[in-house]
Amino acid sequence: MPGFWAILLLYSKEMSAHVLVLNRNLYAVQVATWERALTLLYLGRAGVVDEEYQVHDFHDWVELSKTIARNPAGFIHTPNFKVAIPDVIALRFFDKVLKHEIPFTRRNIYRHYGNRCCYCGKRFLSSELNLEHVVPRSRGGTTDWKNIVTACIPCNLRKGDRLPKEAGMRLMVPISRPKLSHGIILQARLPIRMRRCWQRFVDNVYWDSCIEE
Repeated sequence: MPGFWAILLLYSKEMSAHVLVLNRNLYAVQVATWERALTLLYLGRAGVVDEEYQVHDFHDWVELSKTIARNPAGFIHTPNFKVAIPDVIALRFFDKVLKHEIPFTRRNIYRHYGNRCCYCGKRFLSSELNLEHVVPRSRGGTTDWKNIVTACIPCNLRKGDRLPKEAGMRLMVPISRPKLSHGIILQARLPIRMRRCWQRFVDNVYWDSCIEE
């Protein structure tokens, strides 16, 4: 369909919707921009997944878009047709589950420890927690999964620039690195405000992921 790529380019600076990407077996693997999703759909490398788990190719989706009155993610309009930006697409030729290192970010560290202070074991709001170097940086402590935990402000101040043993403290929650569970990795990469329609696919990843001992 001539002009489709020009339309995508025209709208690319005005919209910011994201699309959940599934593999061929309908397992969530990543989140893509709407431009990337429509490009995969147009090239026949992916199909749109509807609420009944039916997968539609580009031409079918263009026809179905005519019947959609409201679409939270919006529409792309061309001189001849409109396309609803889909919520979920499935790759047609990819059936693997991606594995990556979980990014070492404040959000992922808090999530990994469940917003608990690793010294007293209590749960806190994110604003009431700090990132704590178990081995202080002044003693050569590193800033990575092997040395960083979450600590409440009182415990953080009590420990100060000392080793836990020197401060008469111990870790109630052992320091650890997140296991490479695809469900956890996917959750770590999802937008903070995940779209409700994605939840069922993300839940499938969680419940069907192998548990590592």
